[in-house]
Amino acid sequence: MKLLLDGQLIDSREAVISVYDHGFLYGMGLFETLRTYDGRPWLLREHAERLAEGCAALGIAYRPDPEAMAVGIARLLAANGLADAYVRWSVSAGDGEVGLPAGAYERPREIVYVKSLATDDPAARPGKTLRLLRLRRTRPELGELRLKSFHYMNNIAAKRELQAGGAAAGTEGLFLNERDEIVEGLVSNVFWVRDGELHTPSPGTGPLAGVTRGCVLELARRLGIVCHEGRYRWNDLTQADEAFVTNSIQELVPIDRLEAPDGTLARFAAASFSDRSTTGGDASPASTAGPLTRRLMEAYRAAAEKGDEA
Repeated sequence: MKLLLDGQLIDSREAVISVYDHGFLYGMGLFETLRTYDGRPWLLREHAERLAEGCAALGIAYRPDPEAMAVGIARLLAANGLADAYVRWSVSAGDGEVGLPAGAYERPREIVYVKSLATDDPAARPGKTLRLLRLRRTRPELGELRLKSFHYMNNIAAKRELQAGGAAAGTEGLFLNERDEIVEGLVSNVFWVRDGELHTPSPGTGPLAGVTRGCVLELARRLGIVCHEGRYRWNDLTQADEAFVTNSIQELVPIDRLEAPDGTLARFAAASFSDRSTTGGDASPASTAGPLTRRLMEAYRAAAEKGDEA
């Protein structure tokens, strides 16, 4: 597989980063994940803006250029024979001395990876189980700003908690913060529907400001759906009529089962929500998605395929 290292195409087996790179030594690096549709990177400008904000916060002298990024992604797709791909655009702080620096990082490294994407039809997308984690979400790295950084220890520990607890393959973990407020999923932002209105945790609870999250909120408002960003508890989610999670690769994924940390089924106020996880027979593949979730799934894919950024 080919990747881009500081703008140069190179075989991944030959790519080298210094052992003195502060991305390796201290986790001082950031990345964005996105996908392409018909070769076009989706929401690239929003990803570039978030990357720029993070680099500025960490003192990394790197300013992403969306137009140059699009050219680089096209080169990488062509070099790997891919029509569409999962893209990871990474920026590492670059070489430094062993020890904590006082100044800015003036020579960052840029590494861009791609991998193939499986064909996916939103109408046939299966639902996920969402399990409440015992492990709490760490506070954002810089006050209220959570970075999409190389430091993923909290997420990896949560993934291991799911595996140790016997969670089914594909189960998403749900983080609470130290105040017992819902924050986000293991690799996603979380939404739910109650009485026809959309709810999601507010930025003040500590989630990553997901690019897909922002797009979904804008699409919902365009569709006339009332949206609430607030401070919610686990019990608020168990009262939902519908729920789904979002990220840039999987788009919107319906939740068809909520689990407590021990794996037991959580109580639902809306019987139809839990019933959708056990529907059998000739039910359609999309039966796990509620009507508002399905509407947003379709709107998101249509916007992505047209390149109509929200």
